[in-house]
Parts: sequence; structure tokens; C-alpha cells
Amino acid sequence: MADGSLVEFEGQRGRMFGLAYRMLGSAEEAEDVVQDAYIRWAGADHAAIRSVPAWLAKVVTNICLNRLASARTRRERYVGPWLPEPVLTSDGTLGPLDSAEQRDAVSLALLTLLERLTPTERAAFVLREAFGYGHREIAAALDVSPANARQLHRRASLRVGEDRARFTADPAQWRRLVDRFLRAAGEGDIGGLEELLTDDVVSWSDGGGRATAGRRPVVGRARVARLLTGGFGKYLDGVEISVAEVNGAPAITGHRGGRLVGVLVVEIAGDRISALRSVLNPEKLRFLSGQSSPPPHPAHPPLSQLSHPGRHAGS
Repeated sequence: MADGSLVEFEGQRGRMFGLAYRMLGSAEEAEDVVQDAYIRWAGADHAAIRSVPAWLAKVVTNICLNRLASARTRRERYVGPWLPEPVLTSDGTLGPLDSAEQRDAVSLALLTLLERLTPTERAAFVLREAFGYGHREIAAALDVSPANARQLHRRASLRVGEDRARFTADPAQWRRLVDRFLRAAGEGDIGGLEELLTDDVVSWSDGGGRATAGRRPVVGRARVARLLTGGFGKYLDGVEISVAEVNGAPAITGHRGGRLVGVLVVEIAGDRISALRSVLNPEKLRFLSGQSSPPPHPAHPPLSQLSHPGRHAGS
């Protein structure tokens, strides 16, 4: 392959990865898709390609469509709730996330909702919402008519919009709530936790059968508070807690002995916590682990210390 062709491909790598990740909800699979796209690019007649970005987007989309068919079967057999693989986004891995809409487009909440769509609906939604493709461009990528592309996007938007809630918490507000949340959970303070949770709060925990986690979502303030006080402090005893930007939003990460053991995304509605999404499956943490090493100084002490207010940093 000529050096110029390789440069053209590499110039689109980030865009291809972002598209594949949004389509599949898996960073490791997205990397595989980009490699598959490279093989197709290497064997293509480059002189006949009018638009390299459009050609590669179509290739990536079709590879993802093929993978989604088998992924649906695997996820039906998945142990417990399935959540997307978390990705650090402060380094631009998923492209610019300058607006609330761009951050929402890569959130764990939205990517989870996309699982209810058919593969072609998901492709139409991602191409339109995340990459700004017109209906004619989407039609070309999916080999359908523009009218069908418009209909696919419309159906996807309706199905996602039914349960799509957008709440953007101020970073300082998020941090205050999370500090209170960690202290209450570490101390086993059920009443304190209930004050921080909405009535309809939901907690999802993805262990995939490879880490201790709930097999079903837990719904409701009292039940979630009991769940957290019953196992949160014990499970995370000795874990170093820090904050990182994950999928466009601040999230709690935990390391034990230098190894990433969990990511917790805390969603805020108003002045309370409305949802908790924890990813504990070690297979789903590999990509994020490779993006960074554990912080030399944790933002919080181990949770074992949170039960002793006098030993909490800053107390």
C-alpha cells in the first residue's frame, strides 16, 4: 500500500473508531472493526473512491451491522444487566465533546437505550445524531432509499426518546453530591443515602458473571440505599477512589493494588442522584485500563477510611 493511502486511512481512524464504538457499545470490538476496515481498504481500488470518509464510513457501518446480529444473541445470554464498555473521553478518544448533545451521544445511558433498536435503526440514528449525516448519505451507507433512511431515523428517535432523559449537572454540584454519597455508603448511613436519591432511582451493575454484581436492576430509593449499605463498603474496602471523565461525564473509578476494578457512573437529576451504572466485569474494563494508569494520589481515601470521619481527607 502506498504511503499516501496509509496516511488517508490513519487520518480517519479516530472517526471510524468513534462510529464503531457507538454502534457496538464495545471499545475492543470497535478496534477490531477498524482493523477489518483496514484490510478492506488495503484491497480496494483507491482511484475509484470519490470520498474516502464516506467510503470508510460505509465499510465500518456494514461491518458493525454484521457484528450486531451475533452480538444480540450473545447479550441475550449475558449474565445480569448488560452495560456498554466505559471509555475515558478527556483525551479525545471519541472525538470532540464540546456540547451537552455531544456528551449525551456517548453516555452509557444513551448507548444502553440504543440496544433496543434494530441494527439498521441504530446505524441511522448514530450516523445522523453523532456524525450529522444527511438522509441521502445515510441511505448510501445502508444501501436503502432516502425515504427509508428517514423512516429508520424517525423510528429510532421515537424508540429512544421514550425513556431518554437529559440532565446536565454542574461539575461542582456533581462532586458535592458524590462526596456525600461516598461518605454515606462507606458509613452504612441508609437515611443519608435516601436523602440523596430520587424516588425512582435505578441501580444497574454489570459483572457479566465474572465479578460480584446484582443480576437485576434495583429500583427505588429504599431498595437502592439498602443495596449500597449492604455491600458497597465491604466490596470496595481498600479501593482507591478517583474521578475521571468517562463517556463524556464525570465518573468514579476504583483501583485495588494498581488494578482497575470498577467504574461507577452517577447520574444527577436536579439535586439528587437518579441512576447508578456500575461496570465491574474485568473484560469490559480492559480498554479503559489501557488508556491510563491509576492516579498516584487518589481523589478519595480507601472506602475503609470513610467510616471514620476523623480520618477523611480534609476533615
